[in-house]
Amino acid sequence: MKGLKGKVAIVTGAGSGLGRGMAVRLAEEGAHVAVFDINDAGAEATVADLSGGQAWRVDITDYAACEQAIGAVNDQFGSVDILVNNAGWDKAMPFMETSPELWQQIMAINLTGPLNMHHNVVPYMLKQGRGKVINIASDAGRVGSSGEAVYSACKGGMIAFGKTLSRELGRKGININTVCPGPSDTPLFADFAGEGEAGEKLRASLARSIPLKRLGRADDVAGIVAFLASDDADFIIGQTISASGGLTMHG
Repeated sequence: MKGLKGKVAIVTGAGSGLGRGMAVRLAEEGAHVAVFDINDAGAEATVADLSGGQAWRVDITDYAACEQAIGAVNDQFGSVDILVNNAGWDKAMPFMETSPELWQQIMAINLTGPLNMHHNVVPYMLKQGRGKVINIASDAGRVGSSGEAVYSACKGGMIAFGKTLSRELGRKGININTVCPGPSDTPLFADFAGEGEAGEKLRASLARSIPLKRLGRADDVAGIVAFLASDDADFIIGQTISASGGLTMHG
């Protein structure tokens, strides 16, 4: 893909799952990848798979931590060209069984965290006159998902936020787009589905409902992220793209 070689990309939540796949693909395309994750071991394991990259332990819910780490990336590599807001978390249960404390935790990671990242990365992109942001939302934010009411609200909010910020920043050379994975075989899904027979039944049921008859894998999403980060996507802005094996199909 055009224009990724030598670019500097930050990928949050890249210590495992879809984020690791995105980091690896961007590195394969020649980008320098800053792996942001709260899990030190996971981040270091991802870096070990990259041809060029470095791990930072970052809690994205902490504005000051984001500011400091992003500044360090810019100081080390000389720019911040690409941001992939991938980090996310959920605890599945019916909304009426949840608590305000759980709402705050889910919103902090899935909504406030990406806002923290935008607020600290975009100034570097504005100075450069160019930048690509890819927000990883979820099809739960487009069509809803039982047991994930607050998570769905956050992901729907990120879709709307990306469109709004695109209107504000597009003329200044910042491209912001959103990718919505469907059910994927990741640690987050394992937490959602649970262990044992019940988890396997849910996994099998979802696979049957997906036209491609399987859950997503890390490399199923990495390609569209790399494309949106590349020069090939310079005229694409404010879009929401599902990568769900056909589970949802939006015109």
